[in-house]
Amino acid sequence: MKELGGEVRFGARFCGYELENGRISAVRYIDSSGEHTLDTDNVILATGHSARDVFELLYANGVELAQKNFAVGVRIEHLRADIDKAMYGDFAGHPSLKAADYKLVAHLPNGRTLYTFCMCPGGQVVAASSEEGRLAVNGMSLFARDDVNSNSALLVNVGPEDYGSPHPLAGMHFQRRLEEEAFRAGGADYKAPACTVGELMDRKLSCGEGRVKPSYRPAVSASLPDEYLPPVICESLRLGIPEMGKMIRGFDDREALLTGIESRSSSPVRILRGEDMQSLSAAGLYPCGEGAGYAGGIVSAAVDGMKCAEAVISSLNNNN
Repeated sequence: MKELGGEVRFGARFCGYELENGRISAVRYIDSSGEHTLDTDNVILATGHSARDVFELLYANGVELAQKNFAVGVRIEHLRADIDKAMYGDFAGHPSLKAADYKLVAHLPNGRTLYTFCMCPGGQVVAASSEEGRLAVNGMSLFARDDVNSNSALLVNVGPEDYGSPHPLAGMHFQRRLEEEAFRAGGADYKAPACTVGELMDRKLSCGEGRVKPSYRPAVSASLPDEYLPPVICESLRLGIPEMGKMIRGFDDREALLTGIESRSSSPVRILRGEDMQSLSAAGLYPCGEGAGYAGGIVSAAVDGMKCAEAVISSLNNNN
């Protein structure tokens, strides 16, 4: 990138833009030395799905936004050795085999779908909170994938019918409320609320520690998902986990651990754009990737970035 004349400005936060005759003419950003203006007539806006300040800024400036489906739930942790055994059988532990992964979907009688996402073999559940007083978790694996536990997001789709408002940012507000509830359920000190599958199914905390030890740091606090997730999500977990246990032996192990809240699977907002990839409200603004609501993971976000770059190049060529 630098070889082609690009610059990387670390520690800089996008804080606004300027329009001239309906087209982008500049962007503003803040860094340690203050606020700056950068003249430009093309901007690829690839913020990531948790840039809530950007969503609010765009809404305040009249950019067309729309509600979007996303998903919420928990992280489920099993012993890596148990998942390896379930997936590889007698070959589990063979030096040629890495930690096993999986991808599961269960269509439920309540009309919802429970599915796994971002499975992390031999990994950890990690903190993903980005706002004070709100809690969110995610998952990751190091290159070796050799930690004691394997984990995955266990998610249920939510949409406008769940948000309770037609406001374009209602999904984001819904997301925030759940993260506030999870923060309180964990003790309001950034411990994550957690329980075992057995406790979830029994609807009662047993106070005993099972075989699966939590990997989340700083710590977890005993709490049922009913304290921070909507009833339909908890019902879907109770219906779906046993179904997944039929797909992978031991997936519904009563000592598997559920840690919440997993609420950042994708953006709850879509920044509307046309076939030319430009915002419907500001020419030269190219909403891109997860944050714009046009991707659902790392690879699809990268592909969308390539498509936006090609659209910018095409626009430049057409104007020359």
